[in-house]
Order: sequence, then structure tokens, then C-alpha cells
Amino acid sequence: MLLRRPDNRDTTRTYLMRLDLSSFDAAIVDLDGTTVDTIGDFVVVLNAMLDDLSLPHVDAALVQPLVGKGSEHLIRSVLGSASASFDDAWARYQHHYLAINGQHATVFPGVVDGLKALRAGGLRLACLTNKPTAFAVPLLEAKGLAGYFAHVFGGDAFERKKPDPMPLLKTCEALGTLPARTLMVGDSSNDARAARAAGCPVLLVTYGYNHGEPVRGVDADGFVDSLAELATMFGSGSRA
Repeated sequence: MLLRRPDNRDTTRTYLMRLDLSSFDAAIVDLDGTTVDTIGDFVVVLNAMLDDLSLPHVDAALVQPLVGKGSEHLIRSVLGSASASFDDAWARYQHHYLAINGQHATVFPGVVDGLKALRAGGLRLACLTNKPTAFAVPLLEAKGLAGYFAHVFGGDAFERKKPDPMPLLKTCEALGTLPARTLMVGDSSNDARAARAAGCPVLLVTYGYNHGEPVRGVDADGFVDSLAELATMFGSGSRA
């Protein structure tokens, strides 16, 4: 079973859970802020878009809290009250993103070890992100992560995005697993809220974006400072 963290939350260190591996058949893993640090890509693409629209640039401090709710939300937030057309901005954003996708992004330390641990434990993996699928798949391929996932679903794969539970439930269907036996691994309240509503246990990383808010305030089943810790968590489990 998945052990919940104590009520007296320790905010100075990771609460490392011990997981019974037989409790899980699959894991759903987030992309931006969980597996890949994509803030550099976002800043470069948004500023190229803003150049095309003759609007002022943005920096990483402004962009980071906006990431995680989909590209449409990101663009609308950056445009703010500017009179520029969203359709024009979206077209320029897509053009520039496809051109530089992954060039200013890096895989977070420990991610490869964590994915290897999940796969070695016999879990089927899917990547579920609010990033458009046309951006997500090439990014995972460019960073050498695509081979770990049986499925990759972007924010346009389903009618609704996280934090709605639909994407998680549809991903569980694709994996052929029950939500209660599918671990959600993410970095934000979006991931946690979607997991709770879908009935999936949820583990959050502490290094992600979480819309600029402290991640340890989110209702989750546990936190890790690195996905490499999954190797320890699953080390004592055994498949039935």
C-alpha cells in the first residue's frame, strides 16, 4: 500500500515513502517541471512570439508560475491586456516552438534513474502533459526519454486538461490499469487535483514549478527531491 506522510509535515527534508510495488501496475508521469526543465524553451519561444507582435519581452521569473495549465493559458497570460490577436499569437508561438523545441531544455537530475526503476519494477508508463502532443513527443524523443513510455498524451489528446480527472482516467484506460493501482508522478497542484479526482495515488517532486506556490502545501501522498529516490522506494517491493 502507499503510506501517507505524517500530519506534522517535515518541510526541511523529503518524506521518503516505502512503497509496496505489488500495489501498482502502472505510473503516469508529467512532463514540464517533472521530467524536463522547459522554462528556457518557453522564454525563448514567447519572446520570439512577442517580437513578431511588437510587444515587450518576458523573463523566466514571470513565465515559470504560468507553466502547467496548457499553452493557451500561457499565451493568454503573457498577452494580458495587449490588443494582439490570440490567433496570431498562437500561430507564431507554434511556429517558434516547433523550431527550437528542446534546445533550451534539460532533463532534471535523477529522472532517467527514476524511470528505469519504475520500468524495472514491471510498471507500464505513460507521459501525460498539458503541453500539446505535437510538442511533447518530439521533446521526449530529443531528450532520450520517449522509449520509457508506452503512451504519450498531450493537452489536446482529450476534451479536457488536468486538473480535470478525464485525462488520467483515459490514460489509465490506455494502460489497461485501474486508477487505484496507477501512480501519478507530477510537480504541481494540477497533477494532484487530477489524481485525487481520478482516484490515483499521487507523488510530487519538490523541484518543479507548481504555479509559483510551495509544493509541500499541496494535498499529495508524498514528495521526493529526485525521481532517483524511486529506486529506493521500490527496492523493497515485489511483484505478486
